[in-house]
Amino acid sequence: MNGEPIRNIVIVGGGTAGWMAAAALGTVMGAMPDLSIRLIESEAIGTVGVGEATIPQIIAFNTMLGLDENEFVRETHATYKLGVEFVDWARKGHRYIHPFGSYGLDMLGIDFHHFWLRARDLGHGSELDAYSIAAMAGKAGKFIRPQNERPGSPLAKLGYAFQFDASRYARYLRRHAEARGVERTEGRVVEVLQDAESGFVTGVQLDGGEIVEGELFLDCSGFRSLLLGQTLGVPFTDWSKWLPCDRAVAMPCTLAGDRQPLTRSTAQPAGWQWRIPLQHRIGNGHVYASAFIDEDEATRLLLEGLDGEALAEPNRLRFTAGHRERLWEKNVVALGLSGGFLEPLESTAIHLVQSGIARLLTLFPTTAFTPHEIGRYNREGAQEYLDIRDFLVLHYRASERDDSEFWRYCRALDPPEGLAEKLAMFESSGRVIREHEELFTETSWLSVMVGQGVQAGGHHPVAQMLDEAETVKRLAHIRGVIESTVGQMPSQDEFLAANGSAIAAEERLSA
Repeated sequence: MNGEPIRNIVIVGGGTAGWMAAAALGTVMGAMPDLSIRLIESEAIGTVGVGEATIPQIIAFNTMLGLDENEFVRETHATYKLGVEFVDWARKGHRYIHPFGSYGLDMLGIDFHHFWLRARDLGHGSELDAYSIAAMAGKAGKFIRPQNERPGSPLAKLGYAFQFDASRYARYLRRHAEARGVERTEGRVVEVLQDAESGFVTGVQLDGGEIVEGELFLDCSGFRSLLLGQTLGVPFTDWSKWLPCDRAVAMPCTLAGDRQPLTRSTAQPAGWQWRIPLQHRIGNGHVYASAFIDEDEATRLLLEGLDGEALAEPNRLRFTAGHRERLWEKNVVALGLSGGFLEPLESTAIHLVQSGIARLLTLFPTTAFTPHEIGRYNREGAQEYLDIRDFLVLHYRASERDDSEFWRYCRALDPPEGLAEKLAMFESSGRVIREHEELFTETSWLSVMVGQGVQAGGHHPVAQMLDEAETVKRLAHIRGVIESTVGQMPSQDEFLAANGSAIAAEERLSA
């Protein structure tokens, strides 16, 4: 073996990122002899705690930890999420859904959407949402878990994720991690100690004087990036040219309005507003570009958009879109905000933590810290950030809105190279391309390009092998099956009452 096994892992910072890392390491590696996993956090340092929406990959993470889904839903006051609804993004008064899962049914060896494009060219227009079980169930407020044992049913293609209270999730994972040997230390890091020759971090000193030594350090210190940024000086790649939003104001409110299993994003004059309904409250926030609107006006717009009564004072955040040039430097790996930030338009923040943990477990080092594993980790991490960036930029670049200076700026953006190629391919032939197993699938790219009004320049020639009547008949059949299936599904509230409702559990305890 090149180097000795790592024996001391130190996680600096708690919150969602820190406790996700602790829970994963404790589950996968906690039984290794002589391994110490220690997490340092301070109650005096608040966490951002506004990331409440996720994407379907979170299910794999929870499964890896061995979490019971009903218990997880109850403990985090979670609701289900079938996609993201975008309101006023393409133009005012327009809305569409980016659903989880897939559209329709592939036929004759090609993607379904080529048949939909041909039918539209022939004058038989139906909204793309009508061919997604997730989109239609989301609109109807319905939910049931996928039924993979019925491969012919639309329910086999239903993708879902969660919306949950991030602080409750961190506490839930803390219990899980501590039960698997992770040690928590209360304290604030006041100094980072380094080897004089190599520059490797050797330990951190706490405000009480204690020095915590380690061999591998995970930087989960949030925007401060205490280890990777401040101590090791890894530069930051700034993407504010393409993603100019640099501020957010967040505020929870009481339950009111609809209870659809969807995250909602509503475009505003200089950014957008999120709405995330949980079991016990609604999470709200306004992401905006400070170059186009001031803080007071941004806060006013958020307050005007609340469905219920505010439950807290505004929580104001500042950020820059981008990431550290290297997410792993020497013996420090950054997870979460300490490594980078991309606005939560497509709920990717928690996923980036999850993928960073998975990559670390795959490439877990020895004390040799060889450059091959570190280099691969950094290449894959940088590529994932770039792929997500391009997908986010699509939402802004493809908008038809020109009613404010902000939207005129976004429409005039020169798209990054990867996005430009995807747009050119779709606009020339209707083809949707996905590179190197990137996070967002063909369904995702199709939904946003169509939803934002990008026009397909054609369709696959094989789609013409079905005559017009047969094409229309098959599309109508798919819509009908989806409509019938959604009609038989329980509402999300009914499903929660039987499977993980925290409110129902509290009522049973008090009865």
